[in-house]
Amino acid sequence: MTPAVLSLIALLVAIVLSCTSRINVGLLAIAFAWVIGTGPAGWRPDQIMAGFPSSLFLTLAGVTLLFGLAEVNGTLMRLAHRVIRWSGGHARVIPFLFFVAAGLLSSVGPGAISAVALLIPLAMAIGGQSGVPRVLTALMVANGANAGNLSPISAVGIIANSRMAEAGLGSHEFLVWFANFAAHLLVAVAAWAMFRTPDTPDASAAAASADGGAPAVAHALSRGQQFTALVIGLWIVGVVGFGLNVGLTAFVAASVLIVAGVGDETAAIRQIPWGVILMVTGMTVLIGVLEKTGGLDLFTALLARIATPASINGTIAFVSGLISSWSSTSGVVLPAFLPTVPGLVEQLGGGNPLGIALSINVGASMVDVSPLSTIGALCVATVIDPAAARRLFRQLLVWGLSMAVVGALLCQVFANLLAGGR
Repeated sequence: MTPAVLSLIALLVAIVLSCTSRINVGLLAIAFAWVIGTGPAGWRPDQIMAGFPSSLFLTLAGVTLLFGLAEVNGTLMRLAHRVIRWSGGHARVIPFLFFVAAGLLSSVGPGAISAVALLIPLAMAIGGQSGVPRVLTALMVANGANAGNLSPISAVGIIANSRMAEAGLGSHEFLVWFANFAAHLLVAVAAWAMFRTPDTPDASAAAASADGGAPAVAHALSRGQQFTALVIGLWIVGVVGFGLNVGLTAFVAASVLIVAGVGDETAAIRQIPWGVILMVTGMTVLIGVLEKTGGLDLFTALLARIATPASINGTIAFVSGLISSWSSTSGVVLPAFLPTVPGLVEQLGGGNPLGIALSINVGASMVDVSPLSTIGALCVATVIDPAAARRLFRQLLVWGLSMAVVGALLCQVFANLLAGGR
């Protein structure tokens, strides 16, 4: 077999393993890249290592370190408490406060998984006291976190925008964020309309509040937490307002917090999702081999066979969503699919490249409320009662899988409109 075919098989094997096992496919991707590159392709090892995305690595490490410091010193949790308590106890407003709080946290850097991990225990307790159904609480937190997940300064947004830029689709950071945010806001409103019937208040949650648990009181930020919020705010202004480099300035901001004594670097470094970073960068190395050997052209030809220029947005959103249901959106689907866009348009003989890229982003993200994903699993894990946990698992599974279809329909109708019809 040719190097192109072998590299394509390696990518497909990595995608399948990411869906069916707990193996970090970044490790396998680097191994596959070395075997194919030094074997059939006849390259030197340094030619393979040249495909390692050092800029992306520094960006992801810097951003996650900065927000790891803010998580460890309690700043993010205190801010989340404040946002949620703005509801004033109104049950109809509380679900949207969950959405907003998760969206804000996810947008400013930690990403959807960290935002859900921070918020869902608090949200479930408050929702239980207020009679908000568990499934609605889970969907509002998860969709809110996913809505902000593609902001220009979040880890996943950085991945999506960098891969799009390499495919010739750079400088669309706001549109990438807005398309994803709008889709998740729409389905969040639908979830509120479907599940807003109040539950009986959760006695265990009420007891936790009465005993002085986390949901009961949101204390004022300490001086260290105020300083942390100020530094992160200035960092965001620098990145968004003055175009400063996201990753390198994140290391600067993190260093300021550490030197000022308000951040525990050892604990924050443990918070960095090294497994995800390895998955993303490893897959990027393999995709670099795929591109150089011509395997990327074969991949886009296969995708082109199941779509037409008129149906490509919906088709690619559905395929991305289906794979993302069992695989990693940021580590596998976005790095594997976004580089195929230019070749896919060429193979189809038409199509809007930006619309296709937006469809991949939205389609892959909307299914992440499934309990088969980390976000959905975090929501289910907060429910102590086994029967209630099983019910929530089934509800989130049905909802998450249905989002592959919903995302495909939304992208088919709206992606080209958002992309300007080009």
